[in-house]
Amino acid sequence: MKDNVPEVHKGMKKIIIAIDGPAGSGKSTTARLVAQKLGYIYIDTGAMYRALTLKVIELGINPNDESLITKIAENTKIELLYENGNLKVILDGKDVSEKIRSPEVTSLVSIVSAHPKLRDIMVKKQRELGRNGGVVMDGRDIGTVVFPDADLKIFMTADVRERAKRRQKELKAQGFDVEIEKLIKEIEERDKFDSTREIGPLKKADDAIEIDTTNLTIDEQVEIVLKKAYELINQN
Repeated sequence: MKDNVPEVHKGMKKIIIAIDGPAGSGKSTTARLVAQKLGYIYIDTGAMYRALTLKVIELGINPNDESLITKIAENTKIELLYENGNLKVILDGKDVSEKIRSPEVTSLVSIVSAHPKLRDIMVKKQRELGRNGGVVMDGRDIGTVVFPDADLKIFMTADVRERAKRRQKELKAQGFDVEIEKLIKEIEERDKFDSTREIGPLKKADDAIEIDTTNLTIDEQVEIVLKKAYELINQN
């Protein structure tokens, strides 16, 4: 991280930062690092939906069964913990951090997360987590639905091939070898599904700052967001 980004100090105003964008745009890594730098809480809403999707898979539930999935969600405990800067996702007391990133979960999470009644439950939980400020939350509808009055809204984008490369690298680290063209197709299909769904679609808020991360490093992305955040934090 560059030295010209100021450090956070106790007593500074705490704001809500919403970071949205499609898969592979870099929003989750950026959001986590920005939260660390500010001393804020980081909430990965995508991980919450992935954890529930994993439970749906393990229980053998039809991902289109909104009624049953909603009941499951009401009785599911999802915790987001951080150890040494790494996110741990705890589903009903079990660490599922790696399992929720599997190709099977990825292929179904958009279907599960699109159910209106389920989203009502999850959005309520997300708002409760961030209501006191001092939070960085990322997802697809944070700046438009979850926190439409967020102090700072960021919308990250990137070329689809670059996003597929990032996803391929992530999968290889987990032991999965997937062809780049297959990933490009999957990402394009997910983008279309997420942006056209009726409830909480992937959409840039009118007052969001758009950042194309195709040719940016993670440090550069983080620095851009931090500078915008400090402009707001230091306002009287």
